[in-house]
Amino acid sequence: MNTVGNYTCTCNYGYIANNNAETFMDRQGVQCIDRNECVDYSGLCGINARCHNTPGSYYCTCAPGFRLRSGQTNFTDPSTDSCETDICYTDKSICGEGSCKNGKDGHECECKSGFTNHGHKQMKCTDKNECEVSGLCGINARCHNTPGSYYCTCAPGFRLRSGQTNFTDPSTDSCEIDICYNNTTICGEGLCKNSKDGHECECKPGFTNYGHKQMKCTDRNECEVSDLCGMNARCHNIPGSYYCTCAPGFRLRSGQTNFIDPSTDSCEIDICYNNTSICGEGSCINSNDSHECVCKPGFTNYGHKQMKCTELKCDTCKTDLSKHPELTNITSLMTNTCLSLSGNKEYLTQTDGERFLKDFLDALDDLLSKEIKDAEIMTRIFDIVESMLKLIGPLLNNNQTKMSAKETEVELLVKRGSSSPDGPLMMSTNSTQFTSNWKTATGNTYLGFTTAALLGYKSLEGSLNSYFGNLMKQENMKYEINSKVVTVVVSNAETKHLQEPVNLTFSHLKQMNENLTCVFWDHELEHRGWSTRNCTKVRSDANETVCSCTHLSSFAVLMALYDIGDVYELRVITCVGLSISLICLLICIATFYLVRSIQCTRNTIHLHLCITLFIAYFIFLVGITRTENKVGCAIVAGMLHYFFLSAFCWMCLEGVQLFRMVVLVFNTTVRHIYLVAAGYGVPAVIVAISAAVNADGYGTEKHCWLKLKDGFIWSFYGPVCVIIIVNVFFFLITIWKLADKFSSLNPDLNNLRKIRAFTITAIAQLCVLGIMWVFGCFQFDSGTLAISYIFTILGSLQGVMMFVIHCCLSKQVRDEYVKYLADVCTPQKRKYSEFSSNQASKSQTSKSVQNTGESSI
Repeated sequence: MNTVGNYTCTCNYGYIANNNAETFMDRQGVQCIDRNECVDYSGLCGINARCHNTPGSYYCTCAPGFRLRSGQTNFTDPSTDSCETDICYTDKSICGEGSCKNGKDGHECECKSGFTNHGHKQMKCTDKNECEVSGLCGINARCHNTPGSYYCTCAPGFRLRSGQTNFTDPSTDSCEIDICYNNTTICGEGLCKNSKDGHECECKPGFTNYGHKQMKCTDRNECEVSDLCGMNARCHNIPGSYYCTCAPGFRLRSGQTNFIDPSTDSCEIDICYNNTSICGEGSCINSNDSHECVCKPGFTNYGHKQMKCTELKCDTCKTDLSKHPELTNITSLMTNTCLSLSGNKEYLTQTDGERFLKDFLDALDDLLSKEIKDAEIMTRIFDIVESMLKLIGPLLNNNQTKMSAKETEVELLVKRGSSSPDGPLMMSTNSTQFTSNWKTATGNTYLGFTTAALLGYKSLEGSLNSYFGNLMKQENMKYEINSKVVTVVVSNAETKHLQEPVNLTFSHLKQMNENLTCVFWDHELEHRGWSTRNCTKVRSDANETVCSCTHLSSFAVLMALYDIGDVYELRVITCVGLSISLICLLICIATFYLVRSIQCTRNTIHLHLCITLFIAYFIFLVGITRTENKVGCAIVAGMLHYFFLSAFCWMCLEGVQLFRMVVLVFNTTVRHIYLVAAGYGVPAVIVAISAAVNADGYGTEKHCWLKLKDGFIWSFYGPVCVIIIVNVFFFLITIWKLADKFSSLNPDLNNLRKIRAFTITAIAQLCVLGIMWVFGCFQFDSGTLAISYIFTILGSLQGVMMFVIHCCLSKQVRDEYVKYLADVCTPQKRKYSEFSSNQASKSQTSKSVQNTGESSI
């Protein structure tokens, strides 16, 4: 800057002297340096903006998330432009499949190819469905929309001329008829492929179209090639392949029946010539399959032509049907099956083997559905089962066959080969597992096959629970079968003394881990039955037992139970107690029937209660152990069932009568016919239904009572429980009403106390009889001696307790007894007519008082 006689220097805009002077002389050594406006001037760019220094100047930009209103990228004067929110920055997905650009009116969305916002610039871009355009793919084609694009495929029955699978431009490719799709048999046994010239057929191995690509593939006859199978062999063409067999009189060195490659196998001299014993007791004949064995009558190869013929001993199947006619059907089946195998009339198939097995199981079901009580019959059944399984086993071609029927289930295993099988052997039913080895099953003689069978009986244990006479027993011990019974059969003819033991694992019918014994059905005993010979228990727990035996037969697991037996003391208590009870009940009956002064509805109930108990205990005393005659024993059991139920019904009627006496004010007397109908009719209906449902439930092996099997005992305990519950219900209401009346303002204390006494005696009577049968229930279940004593004592003295409760403890009855004894023991001072008149008068007065007392409440 020039001045008069001098000059000064100033720094350009945006610069400042390094000594901060406004002006200076050049000789002063001052330099102009850049001014940092962003530091010197706070708030230079305004809010939501950032300042950027440049040499000699500066500029401002908006902070992230903001943009200039003008749309520019930077500015210097915040008064002319300002930063506002940048929508594109803060919401990346605002445009969807498009790019977001800020504009003066907010933002704009530029959509990618294949997407659209339908002309609305600020709308999110979504997929454009090109397939909505009609005819986009051309004729015979289908359009498929994809995000941002689309593609076309040919309709079924058409294909692209180019051979591709899809396209987009119908002007460059088009759909034409697909020959392979429309004609699936055009190539025969080949694969059809479309080509530019139409189609081509690729033939499977063994088929040919003789070089003509569009010709159908047909079978190639490989046997037309000379010497394809080698010497002494014949070629057999099959669709798609071929096989070779040796000519008659020759056989394959490998032992197979056919081959393909003569370099790996060859035909050698006739085996029938070289091995004269190959068919056993049969004739060996050369055949296309090497050889066949034609068995003599009485011999069989079980339908397998090349198997050695073995002897059939059909005579062993016969039994004396005159002694055991029930075995006629199953014996005939076994004999006919055996004879059908004899000779060489026709060969049997797998279907025949399974049919024989099913017929046998059906016949066995018919036999086992009836209860078997003869040990000799059971022995014959086991013999038949073993013989039939040995006959049927070789007829089965499958290595394993399982079949189940109503009463039985069976698993059969078969192994065939040139040498005897080896290795572990295991079979199982639902409840039993058998383990051994194939060497044991085969034995010393190998017939070309080895079979093994395990047959389980689903409910036979109930019929075989009686044949324990050959087992050692302790005092009061009895046995019961605790597993399913099974029969094991193998090809080995010598199974009485096996070199290696076999193992059987039985699942228990009842959980038990003590006193378990492994047994088998011994055919050699004079009295057929269970035996433990050469059978031992390996281990056991509550659920299963493992048995080891050195022979094969029919097996089971027994559990030992300890019965209290026929204890002499219990017999004495029963006889003496019941005799006394019968006398007391007879006195009660006479008292309630003859003494007129005490007769009322309640004592009528007592009379019938004593009558039912008297009859029940009398029958019990004379007939409970008479089990010789099954019909008579069942009748005794039915009568006991009826009269004991009747006793409980009369006790229930007493509870109902007490309830009526307390609740009803008038008309408390019940007609005698209604009492008899309830006391004797209800138990009659229950017994009739029980007998109709299960007539065999009456009478056990030791006592003429209800059987525990199948829960039949609950036909007695069920109604008893219901009656006790009903009685308790009425007693509770009666006691509640009594308490309510005692607390009223004007209680009739005499009548209330009398009814209270009646209620107490009725409850005591119910408790005594009810508790007795509670102990009886536990006795039938576990049979402990202590419970048996309690049950016997309570039952034997039931009549005595009835006499004490209803006669001895009743003052009115005691007074009548005193009068009667006084009349008997002292001379009569009055005439009989006066005595009768007086008694009649007292009787009427007493009855009037009684009736008035009952109704006034």
